[in-house]
Amino acid sequence: MNPAQSADSAPARWPIQRWSNIALRTAHIATMALLVGGHAFAPDPKGQLPPVLWACVVTGVLLAALETGGSLVWLHQLRGLATLAKLGLIALVPLLWPWRLSILLAVVILACVSSHMPARLRYYSVVYRRVIECGQGPGLAEVDDEAGS
Repeated sequence: MNPAQSADSAPARWPIQRWSNIALRTAHIATMALLVGGHAFAPDPKGQLPPVLWACVVTGVLLAALETGGSLVWLHQLRGLATLAKLGLIALVPLLWPWRLSILLAVVILACVSSHMPARLRYYSVVYRRVIECGQGPGLAEVDDEAGS
């Protein structure tokens, strides 16, 4: 048994998972910053930003796949619902082009709020109406800590 793991706890995350999460999150935040900045300051964002948009989408999809841990529970937890809401807002950009910067800023705000919510909210399932741990994602120790207090 792994020394970092007790008999009744979930398996410890592999170091590669942690570093993959950090690398993907960093790349995703950087591409989103370039995307928002490009829409704020570029004279022709449609011509210059598609590669940045695709990099943002790819890093976001990979990050979401890592976060789900192969479980659909993530989709009905508030953290997954926030991600789906962000995708929905981004999908509105082509339809509401004149308001694209406001929409993208709303995505950034939603991302900041949802990623810094207490674990008892991030892991809250709207289906089961309680905190559901799915064995993946940062903050699981926080769920245990908050449940004990």
